[in-house]
Amino acid sequence: MALDVAARRDFAAAVREFAERECGTREQRVALTGGETEAHSPELYAKLAALGWIGVAMPEEYGGGGGGLTDACVLLEELAYGQVPVFALGISMIAAKAVEKFGTERQRDDLIGGFCRGEISSVAMSEPESGSDVGSLRCRAERHGEEFVLNGQKTWISCAHYADRMLLVCRTDSSGSKHDGITMLTVPLPTEGVTVRGIDTLGGREVNDVYFTDAAVPADNVIGTVGGAWGQLMAGLNFERITCAAIFLGKARRAFDDTLAYVRQRKQFGRPIGSFQVLRHRLADLATELECCRALVYDLAARVDADPGTQRAREASMAKLKVTETAKRISIEGMQMFGGAGYTTEYDIERHLRGNIISTVFAGTSEIQREIIAGSYGL
Repeated sequence: MALDVAARRDFAAAVREFAERECGTREQRVALTGGETEAHSPELYAKLAALGWIGVAMPEEYGGGGGGLTDACVLLEELAYGQVPVFALGISMIAAKAVEKFGTERQRDDLIGGFCRGEISSVAMSEPESGSDVGSLRCRAERHGEEFVLNGQKTWISCAHYADRMLLVCRTDSSGSKHDGITMLTVPLPTEGVTVRGIDTLGGREVNDVYFTDAAVPADNVIGTVGGAWGQLMAGLNFERITCAAIFLGKARRAFDDTLAYVRQRKQFGRPIGSFQVLRHRLADLATELECCRALVYDLAARVDADPGTQRAREASMAKLKVTETAKRISIEGMQMFGGAGYTTEYDIERHLRGNIISTVFAGTSEIQREIIAGSYGL
């Protein structure tokens, strides 16, 4: 069942304590991420699964905690604030939620149960010529007896290099509109004919190209209905945007707190630089933006929990837009306040900048979020 207010407060405190103990120092985080070349630590992910936290928002009958979206947001925010390198959690949660909503009972038992035990999923939508325009995807799945045979390419696929399975969005029919003939199915990894190749980024090894060459998967791996995944996808994107907002709320808080600590102790002209009005007022504005973000994320999560059947696409896009733009702004402003020290690897602010600057691109760019919001008003 969903946690009450007191239990959520205790849960958040427990996650903070875990983060401080397991990766509270730069040295610990470097060791856990191969010198900050990886965004995910299998070791810490396994510990979270053993604690039962990963499945906090999944149904109890499949091994989860029975909580709601608010509980998931608490977990994701605090892990992000604590800089716990478990990049795969948010992605795997999105895949598990799709199975919960559209999968068969067998799929729920297998895939959600696996997620709660610590299995990792990636989600494959984007292609070289299909990014913001998801409906233009071309990666194909053709039915051959009791199997689907996959051919094509996906790109920017998070976590694919250590995933146990992939939730693939592909085309099974091209005869209708671009939103028809799209299907979701799960692909176990490794599978013959599936090749994963890493893409180097500012954040290290996070995303991949994935190639399908006559890769076969059972027909009963389809999630939902064949050719009917567009509506499923839209529902999933709303969940993704809210959880993305929770993650970057945590990251924004961390960048703010690190900046605040620095300007309190760094002295110039005989006094802490945070005492100068130009920085005091800048920090006051950023703190106000953070509180707006927090209110938006948790008010929306509470409304979704109260009425899970409502899409709330407008509000999900607002949350994703507002929080990620704020996280990016705080990181940039923070580096400016650090001065030259912010450009060094001695301080985490440069890592915050590299990690947060991409937030306004993935899970739907800020431009796409604005289009969705404007469109919801008939514009």
